[in-house]
This record gives sequence, C-alpha cells and structure tokens, in this order.
Amino acid sequence: MNVEQIREYCLLKEGAEESLPFGPNTVVFKVDGKIFLLLALDTAQTQFNVKCDPDKAEELRAAYPCVLPGYHMNKKHWNTIIVDGSVSSGLLKEWMDDSYGLVKKKK
Repeated sequence: MNVEQIREYCLLKEGAEESLPFGPNTVVFKVDGKIFLLLALDTAQTQFNVKCDPDKAEELRAAYPCVLPGYHMNKKHWNTIIVDGSVSSGLLKEWMDDSYGLVKKKK
C-alpha cells in the first residue's frame, strides 16, 4: 500500500476525518475527535502509526520486523508500521481496522 491508498482506506471509515495538526508532514486521521492513525509523508518508506491493544502490540512486534513501538507515541498502546512489502495489504488493513475500532468504541 502507498500513502494515497492508506489515506483513501482511512477516509472510507464512518466518521473519519483527516487533518494536519502537526504540520505538513503528518496526516492525522480521527474518528469522534480521537486519533486512530498517523501517516508520515516525509519518510523514505511509507509508514504509519496505529493504536493497538497492549498485549497484541507486543505480539505483533515480536512476529513482524516491520512493526515497531509507536514513534513519538505511547509505546504501550501504539505501533509504527513500516510498509516494506513484508506483510499483505489485507494485514495492514486489519491493523488499521483494529485501531479504528479501539478508538471508535471509546465514546
């Protein structure tokens, strides 16, 4: 997936909004006023941050080299995903969906 595909996928989600509150290099996607994904625009490889259940976050980091502790985020609850082709688009979407679901249900 590339930056535009990630952006389009995020905006398909009910209530999703995008903004650039941290400057022109990071697109922030929110639902119900809460962030569910941050997409870097200034990196050599596409990468994004997603919220994750703490236990699952650790499991994903152990299982996939492209999953790292969340860059500039609470590392217990956020992962940074490097889109390097090592995992399928379906798995990337699953992680985006999980993040959206965690944020959406916290009304």
